[in-house]
Amino acid sequence: MKIEISEVANLPSRFGTFKIQSFKEGIKEHLVIFKEPYHANPLVRIHSECLTGDTMGSLKCDCRDQLEYALKLIEKEGGMVIYLRQEGRNIGLLNKVNAYALQDKGFDTIEANHQLGFKADERTYEIVVFILKHFGINAIKLLTNNPRKLESLKGIDITERVPVVIEANAFNENYLKTKKEQMGHLF
Repeated sequence: MKIEISEVANLPSRFGTFKIQSFKEGIKEHLVIFKEPYHANPLVRIHSECLTGDTMGSLKCDCRDQLEYALKLIEKEGGMVIYLRQEGRNIGLLNKVNAYALQDKGFDTIEANHQLGFKADERTYEIVVFILKHFGINAIKLLTNNPRKLESLKGIDITERVPVVIEANAFNENYLKTKKEQMGHLF
């Protein structure tokens, strides 16, 4: 597949002063937010889009908290956030809202996805390897709790897993419990 790559631009933000670059893969446009200088083994967060959490501040998930945690850490240490356009574990916004409605009826996130005909997690990470190679990066410290990300980056040396520790709230306790117990997330 052909990947289109944007120019690099400055991104001053409430979390720090970063640079950004976009990678267009088919109809999906991913974003890399990075802080220079970073060393040969930078801190990297792979973050999948979550409109309800990242933008609307939903308390049903921990996505916004994880993104903000990563940006603050990368502002201090250098590195990058690779922001993937894979809304709702890659089921799309419409299906994610339908999954939310099923969760309101008592289903956990995995059961809701299955009810809609999806796997527990439909995300893929091949574009991440392409992006890292584009930046000349072959080894990273991965900021994640998700074991699938550790297993999916073929050809990239993950020298360290840096945990993302976020406090639970009354609305996302079951969500985090499901991620830990059924998806193997490392909390």
